[in-house]
Amino acid sequence: MSIDSGAGSGQPTEMPRPAVPGSHVIGVEDALPGEAAVLRAAERSLDGTRRGPGRYTPFLGPAFIAAVAYVDPGNFATNMAAGSQFGYLLLWVVLAANLMAMLIQSMSAKLGIATGMNLPEVCRARFSRPVSFLLWIQAELIAMATDVAEFVGAAIGINLLTGMPLFPAAILTGIASFLILALQSRGFRKFEVVIAAFVGVIVVAFGFEVFLADPSAVGIAHGLFVPGFDGKESVLLAVGILGATVMPHVIYLHSALTQHRIVGATPEARKKIFRFELVDLVIAMSIAGLINMSMLITAAAVFHSRGLDDVGDNLNAVYDGLDVYLGSGAAIMFGIALLASGLSSSSVGTMAGQVVMQGFIRRRIPLMVRRAVTMVPALLIIAVGVNPSKALILSQVVLSFGIPFALIPLLLFCRNRSLMGGLVNRHSTTAAAVVVTIIIVGLNIFLLQQTLLG
Repeated sequence: MSIDSGAGSGQPTEMPRPAVPGSHVIGVEDALPGEAAVLRAAERSLDGTRRGPGRYTPFLGPAFIAAVAYVDPGNFATNMAAGSQFGYLLLWVVLAANLMAMLIQSMSAKLGIATGMNLPEVCRARFSRPVSFLLWIQAELIAMATDVAEFVGAAIGINLLTGMPLFPAAILTGIASFLILALQSRGFRKFEVVIAAFVGVIVVAFGFEVFLADPSAVGIAHGLFVPGFDGKESVLLAVGILGATVMPHVIYLHSALTQHRIVGATPEARKKIFRFELVDLVIAMSIAGLINMSMLITAAAVFHSRGLDDVGDNLNAVYDGLDVYLGSGAAIMFGIALLASGLSSSSVGTMAGQVVMQGFIRRRIPLMVRRAVTMVPALLIIAVGVNPSKALILSQVVLSFGIPFALIPLLLFCRNRSLMGGLVNRHSTTAAAVVVTIIIVGLNIFLLQQTLLG
């Protein structure tokens, strides 16, 4: 299913001719057995012989991998801090961030389907070499911030559940992430299933938390639909929520997940593939949004309602508080969810880093080597005794500053008809994406001004 990116020409190469005349999907003959079955099922969905809800099944997967980044340990830190300090006040930020994420990820998925290239590859093809190099440098820094949150979060999860000290817990996290990454050698479907299972664990855990917390329905409704802030700290947390929800590295990754997975043989087939992938996106991102809201709601109901405004700044204190107020079962479920989040998102983050390096500078190193290298900053943070929960929150603020560098090129490319063909953005989609970009950049500037000038 490999497609030449045409990176040196500035234009994507033409899609190769289908191996079987009249087919909608390319690459069935070259795929691994499990992948070939998915591609054959996709062919039947595209030609209309596979009907009912089952016709969407072959296209489910890429958005669930992307969605893992939207429920990573950074989300735990920012959402718990926001809920404990400000109650339900910032729920509207979680909702808005999730809607923004749906729009952004749909464009990223569409870019991969339409061009056969991922976002870093298109950047390299369309921008000058110095610009591409600078974009790569900032993307690598963002990947490091991402990995800190994910790796530290998983280590905290192991520590909470077993009492193991953080440093050996971090080493164990690294071993587990190596095993998860090894699944990719067996085809995309097995990896997708494992990642979706991790998401399922997090859903069950926070559904249980919300049920026990018995939150205020009026407070939830007010927080969701009445925007507002309460001082500079609430703005900082809002930007952190945005950085934890709209993740720069997964904007790059989603285009890579769709570029070679199911390749349409014709422009019409690619349009149909995108429509099917939208279903995958809506389901996965809706689940991620509900998880994020559940985190904040749990913190608001359990801690803010009791005047414990500072509990959310420390995930260990959250774990202990849940044990005291909701019972040991709630605390254990929180620890399991945090561990599942850290392990899955660290693997996805490593994949994103590989896509960034390969696309921007045409360099590729083995995933396992990259995993070993990116473990170092997180291990150093743990070794020197930096507050891991505070490191998680600050990493999310750093991430929010990287969003425009991924989002603006994506917006420019998706509105380019010569590049996107029939999947070019509608004017309304472009307008919505421009508004999202302005909001994100504006929030970051406001945060910087408030922080520097007090």
